[in-house]
Amino acid sequence: MLSSHFPAGAPRVLTLANQKGGVGKTTTAINLGTALAAIGESVLIVDLDPQGNASTGLGIDHRARRLSTYDVLVGEATLAETIHETAVPRLHLAPSTMDLLGVELEIASERDRAFRLRDAVRALHDGATADRRYTYVLVDCPPSLNLLTINAMTAANAIVVPLQCEFFALEGLSQLLKTVEQVRGSLNPNLSIHGVVLTMFDPRNNLSGQVVADVRQFMGDKVYETMIPRNVRVSEAPSHGKPVLLYDLKCNGSQAYLRLASEVIQRERTLRAA
Repeated sequence: MLSSHFPAGAPRVLTLANQKGGVGKTTTAINLGTALAAIGESVLIVDLDPQGNASTGLGIDHRARRLSTYDVLVGEATLAETIHETAVPRLHLAPSTMDLLGVELEIASERDRAFRLRDAVRALHDGATADRRYTYVLVDCPPSLNLLTINAMTAANAIVVPLQCEFFALEGLSQLLKTVEQVRGSLNPNLSIHGVVLTMFDPRNNLSGQVVADVRQFMGDKVYETMIPRNVRVSEAPSHGKPVLLYDLKCNGSQAYLRLASEVIQRERTLRAA
């Protein structure tokens, strides 16, 4: 059943979360968003990580002084005022800045501190012009379970969990799932796990195969069929300020993200039909 905390026609909000760093979370946010846009969806990426890697990976300097998601969370700007176009048609970005490092202290005493992003996305939808109507909003979180991540989960319909195919891949996943349950219980009763995406898969490595088997046994059909391979072009693209689909469309990484986007859309259709 589709989450009902946004009105009909509102974008599907997918938060990419994993408190373990180096799992391909931001890479997946950038390239899944790009792939969805390439397929024809209208996508907004919301960078909620103070490191701003999603912003720089899309060619926008997060160190520059501009309105950002920080200003949204402290109530000094609307989400619409922060949005930038990217080099990808139909893909927009709400960038972050380092100011997000201090946002928890600034809003800690506010009663609505966990709902700031949710309310901003609602307001964006309510006042959207034709060029600001999105079918998907992807939120990139910091690699921690802090107030920024709680805001992202409270705003979301569902969570996408990137998980690398390496030793200790499942470490921390149980804590993430526990946090999702806590958010569901107190802040967002409709929150669900959309899927787990296995990243950095290397078919030449026996350990990768074992991790895939373990994760599929633990998470069942929540694991996407598409796996993102370890691919040098995927690693190189951010330093050029481009998604890998713009950097090298034909590489294995680009093709995997296109398949993942198609799978995400198919899951949405299945949910809507349920």
